[in-house]
Amino acid sequence: MQKRWLIKDLPEQSKIDNLAQALNLETALATILVQRGISTFDEAQHFFRPSLDDLNDPFLMQDLKEAVERINLAIAQNQKIMIYGDYDVDGTTAVAVMWNVLIEHYKNIEFYIPDRYAEGYGVSSQGIEYAHTQNVQLIIALDCGVKANEKVDFANCLGIDFIVCDHHTPGETLPKCLVLDPKRADCQYPYKELSGCGVGFKLLQGLCIANDWETTTLFEQLDLLAISIGADIVPITGENRILCYFGLQLLNAKPRLGIAEILRVAGKALPLTLTNVVFIIAPRINAAGRIHTGKKAVSLMISEDQEELKTIAESINENNSERKDLDQLITAEALEQIENDSTFESKITTVVFQEDWHKGVIGIVASRLIENHYRPTIVLTESNGKATGSARSIRGLDIHAALEKCTDLLEQFGGHTFAAGMTLPLENIDAFKAKFEAVVQSMIAKEDLVPQQIVDYALRFDDIFQEKELLNKVPKFKRIISQLEPHGPGNMKPVFVSHNVYVKSFKVLKDVHLKLILGQPNSKVTIDAIAFNMIDKLDIVESNLPIEVLYTLESNVWRDLETLQLNVKDIRAMI
Repeated sequence: MQKRWLIKDLPEQSKIDNLAQALNLETALATILVQRGISTFDEAQHFFRPSLDDLNDPFLMQDLKEAVERINLAIAQNQKIMIYGDYDVDGTTAVAVMWNVLIEHYKNIEFYIPDRYAEGYGVSSQGIEYAHTQNVQLIIALDCGVKANEKVDFANCLGIDFIVCDHHTPGETLPKCLVLDPKRADCQYPYKELSGCGVGFKLLQGLCIANDWETTTLFEQLDLLAISIGADIVPITGENRILCYFGLQLLNAKPRLGIAEILRVAGKALPLTLTNVVFIIAPRINAAGRIHTGKKAVSLMISEDQEELKTIAESINENNSERKDLDQLITAEALEQIENDSTFESKITTVVFQEDWHKGVIGIVASRLIENHYRPTIVLTESNGKATGSARSIRGLDIHAALEKCTDLLEQFGGHTFAAGMTLPLENIDAFKAKFEAVVQSMIAKEDLVPQQIVDYALRFDDIFQEKELLNKVPKFKRIISQLEPHGPGNMKPVFVSHNVYVKSFKVLKDVHLKLILGQPNSKVTIDAIAFNMIDKLDIVESNLPIEVLYTLESNVWRDLETLQLNVKDIRAMI
């Protein structure tokens, strides 16, 4: 798929020069920092040396003081508390964090994860009815609930109070309960991008402050919070970066037993970056809720029974293998539907439906379809007599805002800028397809349908290695770039472009990947590169003509030797 290369504008040269001098950095590194809003020594120190002391006061969040008081009342009166969470990674980690901290101080609690298929997303009537049979008097809902107005009313009628800890965009009217959500219009909390688990963490932080509880156990949950931040694709900025930074340190230094078991069955070793967490740990935790039950995922994160954890991890790994098979099958069927749709080329959206597709993987399939056809995409299936779907967006379109304009055809929906879910009557599918197409046409331009690749900086290979550095060692430039981690939205891994590059040699790996050795004229530097799934660039590589290459800087370890390797993002012939 052809990409648009968007090279970032260079900041003011004086800012670059001042920062380069203050930090004793090369111009390229100083430029990248200034592009990310880091232009002084103090800002760089806060970025490279985060501190938990810089976390925001939890009591700045609307309703948090009252939520702490309500939990303390439940503890004082020995009321049963239910910890209720969504079945995805963010929800299950949030439940585990809440459980692990509360159980140290109060035993009359239980947790509940709704069944994806029988109950659907968010707070369910079945869950509330179950809570009523168990004499629950307080439900703490995590990563869901901000739009559960009717369900909260139902709970109130049964004498059950609610505390909602959510991070999704609220509706026009909040539920009639305590609502912790930084995205509330009346919430003065300074950081708006917490994960659902992060909102629950702030509630626990408030409890620790109010009750003078020791915070050791609370901060021992930062590994799970980092997993939630990575999996839910929230920005890695501000408070999230601090939490994620320390969470990854904890995960790598002392992985909890359940995570260690996941790594064992996955055949992966420490250390892990946030990217590793997203592609190794998160899919397996998610697979439990997609294929079987999210309760297994919570048990994995709260149990200390080695044999139980071994069994759960192996079961979750099997769920993940099944998820992969379903993903491949349904993606192939969806692509065939698209190929057979004579009207597809005239549209700017993709909406596909098949009644027997597995509900647990349709969100993944939507992402796969965007990789093939770069358009806002919705994949629908049938569940409990309704059409239920997952939406994924492209840069430039707020999918949640688009769905808001289709509410007359939807029964419910919720989500973020780039991902959302919805339920609608089966008879509304055709009308919804047409309206969604019209809405999106009014919101984005045609050029938005060409994927963008943001490029941070243009480098010569000689800029990567200092004069006396060995080419078979990882250079200082790469080591400093690595300190920008953890990476994610708002702090993406730097992408570089090099012009006038020649392919000195290449191999085709597994029929789809390209292994390259690259160089530039008048330079002694040659660098290994890997271009995954770029067999379509073979003609350019074989041409012996100069090329332009987009890449990130990676380390490659082979036989205990660590060397620099470029991870190629795109290749094109020099114009």
